[in-house]
Amino acid sequence: PHLENPVGEPAEVLPRLSGRVDIAFCCLGTTIKKAGSEQAFRAVDLELVVAFAKRARELGARHLVAISALGADPKSSIFYNRVKGEMEEALRAQDWPQLTLCRPSLLLGDRVEPRLAEQLAGPLSKLIPGKYHGIEACQLARAMWRLALEEQDGVRVVESDELRKLGK
Repeated sequence: PHLENPVGEPAEVLPRLSGRVDIAFCCLGTTIKKAGSEQAFRAVDLELVVAFAKRARELGARHLVAISALGADPKSSIFYNRVKGEMEEALRAQDWPQLTLCRPSLLLGDRVEPRLAEQLAGPLSKLIPGKYHGIEACQLARAMWRLALEEQDGVRVVESDELRKLGK
């Protein structure tokens, strides 16, 4: 396996990606607060994700494993969930041989910048059963790796409860 991790502005980095790709992982995402506006959030969580996936296909990737969100729905009245649903629709439209959409609940773990709402919700989310139970970022990463190695053509949507089991 070979890992390439170029750094820079996405518009400059994506065209520089080269080499053969078998499986692509997309963990791109931000918050509306960090992005600064709904438009800037959409630019990352929808447009950049779709552009990355397109480039990965151009480089030969047959399987995309992407992080979405629990509740993703293009018809949602909640902006965040609607954008995630639109992102999923756009990825489906790219006609991947194998597309795995991971829908985690609240991501738990240390962050560079503290997020007060997540610090408060984190301990509580561990008490909630099923798919709404929070998931550690490292557990999600393990689950994504395992899902990447499975050969199952078509689209697979994996929600948080299954991701937690796979990530143990």
